[in-house]
Amino acid sequence: MTEASLEGAIDPLAALREAYAVSWDVTNISGLTRSHAVQTMAHALKSQQNEILEANTLDLEISREMAVPDLLLDWLKLTPERLQTAVQILERLSELPDPIGRVMTGNFQVDQCQTYSQLMPLGVIALIYEAFPELGAIAAGLCIKTGNCLILKGGSEASHSNSVIAQALRGALEDSGIPTASLQLLPAEQGTSIRELVTQDRYLNLVIPYGRPGLVQQVVRQATAPVLRSTMGNCYLYWSSSGSLDMARWMILDSHQSEPDPVNAIEKVLIHRRQNPSSVTMLWNSLREKGFQLRGDAELVEEFPDLILAEESEWSQAYLDRVISFKAMDGMGEAIDWINQHSSGHADCLVTESYQESRRFALGVYSASTYINASPRFYRNPKRGDAIFLGMSNQKGHRRGLIGLESFTTMKHIIQGMGQG
Repeated sequence: MTEASLEGAIDPLAALREAYAVSWDVTNISGLTRSHAVQTMAHALKSQQNEILEANTLDLEISREMAVPDLLLDWLKLTPERLQTAVQILERLSELPDPIGRVMTGNFQVDQCQTYSQLMPLGVIALIYEAFPELGAIAAGLCIKTGNCLILKGGSEASHSNSVIAQALRGALEDSGIPTASLQLLPAEQGTSIRELVTQDRYLNLVIPYGRPGLVQQVVRQATAPVLRSTMGNCYLYWSSSGSLDMARWMILDSHQSEPDPVNAIEKVLIHRRQNPSSVTMLWNSLREKGFQLRGDAELVEEFPDLILAEESEWSQAYLDRVISFKAMDGMGEAIDWINQHSSGHADCLVTESYQESRRFALGVYSASTYINASPRFYRNPKRGDAIFLGMSNQKGHRRGLIGLESFTTMKHIIQGMGQG
């Protein structure tokens, strides 16, 4: 680990300035070269798998001694399969069409001029993340593919894993002829504060926080640079009186299958009061068999004493665990109002057999995405379509919803004329 510690002696502000200085060069690198660099990054992760896993084992041992929460340990623990998934994501990224330079017709016209829009890199992006060592590699792939520079600030629990991964990726960039300053890791042991980083809006064009809600909220509060807020958990499901038990059960269970970060896991279920009580009991029995802890509002707990009472504050908080709370509702209008007040706002769901209900829900819920009789399960590397996703965002604006390649770009409007007519 000598090289990592030597490389770790880095001034955060100097790293930002260096990344900012080379960002103009990276922007002008051809799409073919950037794609080749991402492919080389994938090969570097694959060839250094043993070193990465050894570093991760060390991080896990230290974290257990430091009594790091089980949730972070789950996020931290790399397996050969998780590392291989990151390699596959980078390989697929390298094969996707180059998003930079994509030209679209302008949405306005100027007399005697041609107007069009073009996607361009943002510049310098910072990823602030807890655990998830492979996430730095995936973010690096997305940034290089889109012609951006990346600053990584991981948590101390993953410091050895992050260091080895960053060294592998920087070596791949050097082999590809891309400035290594375009990828910088701020070592956790130096104690660089989040505030120090996210207030450097002169050099930073975007900050992406990824982790527990407290981390995301801290970044949002302190940042002067633009923030792309990622979100996990506290997704709602409304089980309409016409919705089937099998559909509700499948959607809930499938939403929790993404590992290690079930971003769109359904944690709250609103049940229409006319729903068949035997169907509700069957659902609860199925969930308990799968290891879920079930909670309910006061009305349901009074009727079903085996439920744990959910505190009022829980309806607006993510569990990020195998815990689901249930609440009785009079109908669609009440459910929509409750979801809009308490959901995390990135993925909410409906089980119904009514088309009218599905349209009302889709338009009435303010969330970034709504799922109707469909599992909200999050796929970072979906089987279909030309897309790779870092996470989900609940903020409003053009970067809302799935965080993919276009989230790492900005739009330039170009007006070309012939002078005075």
